[in-house]
Order: sequence, then C-alpha cells, then structure tokens
Amino acid sequence: MLYTEAMVRENIRSRDGRRVFFLAKGDTLTPGARDYLSRERIEIRPGETAKMEEFCLLSGAVLREKPEQMTHLQGNVLVSKTHPRIAFRGAMDSLEAELLLCQLSTGEALRKQLQEILNLARMLIRCEVLGEPVPEGKLCGLTESEQRSRSHRPQDYYGQVHFMPSFTDGAEILWLNRCRCAARNAELAAARAFVDEDGAVQREDILRALNRMSSMIYILMIQSKAGG
Repeated sequence: MLYTEAMVRENIRSRDGRRVFFLAKGDTLTPGARDYLSRERIEIRPGETAKMEEFCLLSGAVLREKPEQMTHLQGNVLVSKTHPRIAFRGAMDSLEAELLLCQLSTGEALRKQLQEILNLARMLIRCEVLGEPVPEGKLCGLTESEQRSRSHRPQDYYGQVHFMPSFTDGAEILWLNRCRCAARNAELAAARAFVDEDGAVQREDILRALNRMSSMIYILMIQSKAGG
C-alpha cells in the first residue's frame, strides 16, 4: 500500500506517550507523507510491532487506543487530564520547579535544607503514583511536633516574630515565599484529589506531609529574617 499524507494522518497511533506510525512490510510512503512524519517528529515503526494495547477507564470501559485528552492514572488506567489527581501531580511539578530555582539563589546551608524538601516532594509523587505510604521521619532535622512548635512560636526559638514578606527582605526570603506558596497550592490540590464531598480523607499521609513542607519553608523564612 502507498500511504499519502492524508492516509498517514488518519493512522497515527500513540504508544508510551508518543505519536508513532506503523509501516507494514511492503508498504511505502509518498514523499509528502514522509516529510510530514519527519516534520512532526513521528517515529516510524515496523508494522509487525503494532500490538494492540488495552486501556481501562474508571467506568470499566476498555479502549484500544489512548485518546490525546487522557493520561495514565496508574498502570493502564486512563483518566482525563483534568482529573484531580493529575492536577495534584501538576501542582507538585510546579513546587519542584520553585524549589530548584530557589536553590540557585541561596547559600550552601539553606541549599541542603531545600534539597531535603525537594526529596520529600519527589517521594510524595512516587507514593501517590504507586499507592505506597509516606514514610515518617524528620524534615530538616525537626520532628513534626518540634516543627509545629517553632512555626507557631518563632519568637521563642529565633527571636523573630511572625511577619509579612516585603521586597526589602531580599531575594532569599522572597524566593522562599514563592516555594511556600507553591507548597500551599500543592496542598490544596491534594485536598481536592484525596478528600471527598463528605470530608473523608483517602491519603492523610500526603496531606500531612505537604502541611509539614509548607510549615518548614516558613521556618526557613523566619530563620533567614532573623539573620540565619
């Protein structure tokens, strides 16, 4: 069979999140069709590798092809890209991006603390995707109770009262504040994903970890404001 560009467009498939075109032995492409595949960076694969995949929906329905508006929730289970858990993963991506940028603008000691927070953020994504529990432990050297005490009464530990950030505080505190806001947004996204209409919580461990994370970033702001 000779595939024209129009025929190729109709037979594009999705495999592993990429667009591909399967060309059987003996079939050929017109120059226009080949140029289209090259221009769109669509991989040409042997036709004999075109094994049909099955994708499941939460409703129980089965699809043979992955629609562009859907993505993987777990394994071969597909959901809309607007699904609350997918939105949560996007919020976590944004949090990671803010933490990485903040590390560029800080000293070595603070950079190490931010790395701990970044490692926790990445662990939360892993635990959410794989359905694993979030391990308990210290964050930046503080237990959960120690962290709560310091974030509630910073004047007792750092000699610094609660404050509202100002541009006069400098780049470090303002970058930390962006991270804190991103952590709060991720926490809200988690609440939408894991708390049902009756208030029942599915992943309390993820919500608690995100709350600790935003509080820890606030403590870092307090420390920076107090002069380290």
